[in-house]
Order: sequence, then structure tokens, then C-alpha cells
Amino acid sequence: MDTAPHASDDERAQLASRLAIAIGRINRRIRPHTGIMTYAQLSALSSIVRLGPLRPGDLARLEAIAAPSATRLIAGLESEGFVTRTADPADGRAFFIQSTDAGAEAVLRARAERAELLEQLLTDSTDEQIARLAASVDVLEAAAVAGAPVIPGIDSTDTASSNG
Repeated sequence: MDTAPHASDDERAQLASRLAIAIGRINRRIRPHTGIMTYAQLSALSSIVRLGPLRPGDLARLEAIAAPSATRLIAGLESEGFVTRTADPADGRAFFIQSTDAGAEAVLRARAERAELLEQLLTDSTDEQIARLAASVDVLEAAAVAGAPVIPGIDSTDTASSNG
């Protein structure tokens, strides 16, 4: 029998509001400062590294952006040597994009920088606060992939190496 207390809808709404503000503020503070690429490019490149090769339309759906925006992101990443295009053998007019080694390395560097910046933000946290935060990571990871677009042949719910 489940004896754990249940949060009311109002309590969940208040928590969601506080969490949205905190996540937004933290996200702005831990954005990579290397200037190598924009946040949108890093997010797209992370998806390509994690799930690629991808069609441009699949990338647009994953990143929740319009197709022309995906085209511009891909062109920018390609000009920097972070992705390459390969022909779609099933459709000569279409292509796939995949990460280069330089693209995968750029994602790893950006993730390491974000983790370092987040670690600095947590420096003054108590052991008890860190333990509570650690206990919430599973919930946050599940929420991060809830409602992710379903693209046949692509598991976009993988949280092991999430974007950025």
C-alpha cells in the first residue's frame, strides 16, 4: 500500500514554476563561453553526435525548430568542420548529416565546461543539499525526455549524453 504523501495539483504547479525559473537561470549561467558556436548550434550538434546520422528534417523535429533554421544550423556546423553530409542511398535528393571527430570533441568540451561551471555554482551547497539534489536527478532526466518527438529508427529518449 502506498503511504507516501501525494502533492496536490497546486503544489505541483508551484514547484514547476520555481523549477522553471531555477533551470532557466542556471542554464544561462552555465552556457559555454568558448565562443566556438552558438547555443543552438551546440544543441543541434549534440543531437547529431548522440543520434546521428540524421536527416535535416529529423534534426528540425528533435530541436523543435523550423526546417530553414535547421538548414542554417547545419550549414554553419558544416563550415566549421563539425558535421559532414552523406547521400541518402534511398533518395538521391536527400542527405544525412553526421558528426565529425572535431564535432564530437567540441560537444565533449562544451559538456565538460558546463559541468565545471555547474560544480562551481554548487560549491557552497551542504552535503545534505547535494544528497537531495542527487536524489532528484532521475526525476529531472525523465522529465527532460518526456514528450520527446518520436522519429522512426531513432531513440531520442537516451539521457546518457543529453544535449549541451
